[in-house]
Order: sequence, then C-alpha cells, then structure tokens
Amino acid sequence: MRLEVGTIVEGKVAKITNFGAFVELPDDKSGMIHISEISSDFVKDIKDYLRIGQAVKAKVININEKNEIALSIKKLMPQKTVIKKNKPLNSLEKFDRPSRIDSQNDKKKNSISFEEMLATFKHKSEEKISDLKRAKESKRGSSCKRGSQR
Repeated sequence: MRLEVGTIVEGKVAKITNFGAFVELPDDKSGMIHISEISSDFVKDIKDYLRIGQAVKAKVININEKNEIALSIKKLMPQKTVIKKNKPLNSLEKFDRPSRIDSQNDKKKNSISFEEMLATFKHKSEEKISDLKRAKESKRGSSCKRGSQR
C-alpha cells in the first residue's frame, strides 16, 4: 500500500510517550500521532485516549524527507462548527445599554463640525500633557539645583 498525505490508514498503537503515540502500520511502517492530533479537545494525558495494542484509524497528514509519517485522529473527527457573527462583539455591548437614545445628544453630536471636534481634542490633549508634566516634575522634587542659593 502506497502512503500519501490524505490517506486513511489503520494500525495498532505500539508505544505511548508524553508527546504522542507511535502506531504500527501495514507494510512494516510506523507513524506517530502527536498529542495535538489525538482529539479536538485538550489532551493532558494520552493514556486517557489511547492504549497500547489498541486499533486506531488515522489520516496521514505529513511524510517528511526521512519518510517519517505524521498521523492525525483529530482530522477524521467531524469538525465543530463555529458560528461567527457578522459584527464583532464590542466591549461595551457586554453591558446593558439604555433602550432609548437621547435625541438631543445625538443632534448635538451631528451639528459639531470636524474642525470644532479637532479643536476640542487638541485642547483636551494639551491639558493632559501639561498635567503629566506637572506630575512628573513634582516627583523629581523642586526645580532648584544643588549648590544654588534658595
């Protein structure tokens, strides 16, 4: 039997290690199932899923230049379907919002021009920067240098 990537094979578990299980395949070949390819669930201990001598079906996922065969049981399992929403969940959407939007605030926001919003942003930014500078200077102590008269 010629093995190729995508081929489904049957074999027996020959050895179990911390990182995977070695499987005896037909034609005196062997392959390895990495711990991450045993189940779609988190696998802490391989011995909870496989036993030595157990017959397993696996899919060939890789054959490297040294003819080492990588197998996967997980790829044969039906995939869990993940339902994606059209819109990503905003951090504010986690909390209840008022059902009625204040129309006056909405009108006020729409009536402000871009230049006015930019000027407001610039003014607030300058205030924050000056507050940070003041806090930084107060941590350093007074602005007098050593050796100078007070």
